[in-house]
Amino acid sequence: MRTRTHERAAAGGRQHARTSPAARCRRKFLRYFSGGFRDPTYLEWERNYKWHAHQAWEAVLHRRAFRELLLQGRAGDIAAHAVRIEARTNLLFSFEKMALRDALRSAAGARAFAAGLYEVLYGRGSDEYRFERWCSVVAGLPRRQTRVLTWPVVTVFPFIVRPDAHFFLKPMVTRLAAQRYGEDFRYVSKPNWATYASLLHLAERVRRDLRDLRPRDHIDIQSFLWVQGSDEYP
Repeated sequence: MRTRTHERAAAGGRQHARTSPAARCRRKFLRYFSGGFRDPTYLEWERNYKWHAHQAWEAVLHRRAFRELLLQGRAGDIAAHAVRIEARTNLLFSFEKMALRDALRSAAGARAFAAGLYEVLYGRGSDEYRFERWCSVVAGLPRRQTRVLTWPVVTVFPFIVRPDAHFFLKPMVTRLAAQRYGEDFRYVSKPNWATYASLLHLAERVRRDLRDLRPRDHIDIQSFLWVQGSDEYP
């Protein structure tokens, strides 16, 4: 038998669901993009350029082509393709783009980058092992003035190549988005597996919460979080 106490508790639960941090974030996203992840404005502003970068990568550096270039000792070509594809996006800051280009100008830098990126994407071993190895590779790249080891540089290429599995981290925006979503994001400024695993956990929670909006991949989840934390979306 349903009592008034039960009814009040149910109403309170519904009210909490409507006012929860996650619900407020959802409403904000839909306020800008009423059609969700299929909204034409969303596609134009947030998704298409990231997906086009992925398609451009697949056209020249899909897994088999990537491996063949490595075996042929053409790491410079791999680095050149990577820099050119990323340059068409606004994912990295200009100083990060410059630091990356400087790091990959030398043959040694290009070889380390190409081999390390292939391993984090397709290599053996656990996700943790491969990611930590990738962080070490980026940390060891040649540098002139600006450091290369930043979260955006470490995560941008895995995100472009495999948006089904990897996530792009812009620290300030993502930390604010996680706070507004009510998620405990365990951030450390130096790239490391524990922080990245926490980021993937956040992405999975958001994906589950938004499953009725049918997010396709981490491009959609990253864009959703960008709307929450960026001052582009007040």
